[in-house]
Amino acid sequence: MGLVTTKEMFEKSMREHFAIGAFNVNNMEIVQAVLDAAKEENSPVILQASSSAIKYARINYLMKMVEAGIEDTNVPVAIHLDHGPDFETCKMCIDAGFTSVMIDGSKYSFEENVALTKKVVDYAHERGVVVEAELGKLAGIEDDVNVSSSDAMYTDPDEAREFVERTGCDSLAIAIGTSHGAYKFKGEAKLRFDILQKVKEKLPNTPIVLHGASTVIAELVETCNKYGGNIPGAKGVPDEMLKEASEKGVSKINVDTDLRLAMTSEIRKVLAEEPEVFDPRKYLTPARDKIKETVKHKMRDVFGSSGKA
Repeated sequence: MGLVTTKEMFEKSMREHFAIGAFNVNNMEIVQAVLDAAKEENSPVILQASSSAIKYARINYLMKMVEAGIEDTNVPVAIHLDHGPDFETCKMCIDAGFTSVMIDGSKYSFEENVALTKKVVDYAHERGVVVEAELGKLAGIEDDVNVSSSDAMYTDPDEAREFVERTGCDSLAIAIGTSHGAYKFKGEAKLRFDILQKVKEKLPNTPIVLHGASTVIAELVETCNKYGGNIPGAKGVPDEMLKEASEKGVSKINVDTDLRLAMTSEIRKVLAEEPEVFDPRKYLTPARDKIKETVKHKMRDVFGSSGKA
């Protein structure tokens, strides 16, 4: 099966009340792990790359790895630009073969966000590519995204409807309390499901996206710290909240931090327990396996996408 857009997978997710995982990829091991998990769980999946990942891996390498990965993966796979910062980056990805792009104009005023998103939508739709946009600001730091907690704001449901109507975007990322990075909550974790419900009432046919939604799995943090890491007090969105979001209308849930923790925890463990190892395959193989295990857990136990391909 070739690369697809997110259109049909999102339509199915809204009908059947499950979410599709969008997993950030940076290298071959992560691409392999995510696609192997999707194949074993028979789940649709979105591979996504940020502009920082594209600078690191180079866009032609990323595309060739994804193309190689889907040759024997008979599930729907989309390749998506995560947090496109400007029109030029979105255009580059569309021209390179991405089937979905996100334009993140959330840092701008409402009118500027509308204008920028509409420009990307017009270019993308002419080429059969779908567009995700964002309204509301998520706090936290991840790649090129850096928003202070004082600047974060929830999505206004009335603005959300106007925004989608004026831009024609295909899906919308909203802010209901998640944040980027490994330090999502200082106190008790809380998501504004009331805002989600109001947005879904006003936009019943628009797929809703949740960014900054890694669980920050405690076991992975503990392993990192045990073997020399320094990630104190990291706290993410509990699985049960993400499961509830999946059932209440979120169609796409982004995961990046958990994959980084899975990879780093295994690499640290191998290098600490076997200091004689210097063959990268000796530590990248268990790292890849841990990422696959993490992705399978998300698909099966949290998002409900297993068996939905």
